[in-house]
Amino acid sequence: MRRKVALRSTLLIAAPLLTAAMPALAEEAPGTIISIIGGLAPDDLLNIRATASPSGKIAARLPNGAAVKNYGCKDVDNYPWCKVEDTQGAHVIGWVPARYLSPNNPAPAPEDAAAPATDASLPRDADAPSEEPPDIAARVGGAEPAEPPSAADISVTAMQDAYGLAFAAQATAAFDTPDAEGGIPCARHVGQPMTRCEISVAHEGGDSAVTVTWPDGGSRVITFRDGKPAGSDSPDEFRFTREGSLNMIRVGVSERFEITDALALGE
Repeated sequence: MRRKVALRSTLLIAAPLLTAAMPALAEEAPGTIISIIGGLAPDDLLNIRATASPSGKIAARLPNGAAVKNYGCKDVDNYPWCKVEDTQGAHVIGWVPARYLSPNNPAPAPEDAAAPATDASLPRDADAPSEEPPDIAARVGGAEPAEPPSAADISVTAMQDAYGLAFAAQATAAFDTPDAEGGIPCARHVGQPMTRCEISVAHEGGDSAVTVTWPDGGSRVITFRDGKPAGSDSPDEFRFTREGSLNMIRVGVSERFEITDALALGE
């Protein structure tokens, strides 16, 4: 009978402590700024890039209204870029133009070494042994630690594992920097993720014509004049925005292209 009373008393004492600890797991670290993505065209997606560059590898794509952790911003070629982390899915970390984020983080972006995850653009020897024990129990202190790891410690370790898996997959699946042989990112239909299209480029004086061949057949010709996108062979509306040396082109309501100045102008 005494044992039952002691056990019940212990549970009654522990229950409020567990209840109080649960909200702490859901809270972000003090000072974390959550930014909301906006300013994209309908059905368009914002590229999260592994480096702060329009030609950086694409780590993920997020829509208007998506929330990201904003770790700070820096200017690259007079364009502000912010280091962010996707709060959903694989929690991918990368860079996006600051103009698509609200609010912005006035703090300078942290160095890659201080960031919560390793940048996907850094080379890594696939044959090199892991610096961390693969067993999660060992990583948080071994099978019989002097003090049991807290729920927060276990959560952080598990999240680091998720980062590693996400960036390992990114290293093999990400788009390469666009070039004439490798094609360019493109999309033909509304809501379709960007895929890859083969291209050919014809130069005449300072102008050029980029012929984009769709994977499912057909083509689109994008013309450049005076170093800028000027139009296409489609009667639909033509518009574009620039991120550094990258031209993000839209034709009509659905067609999307990403063409660098170097590719279009042969620089």
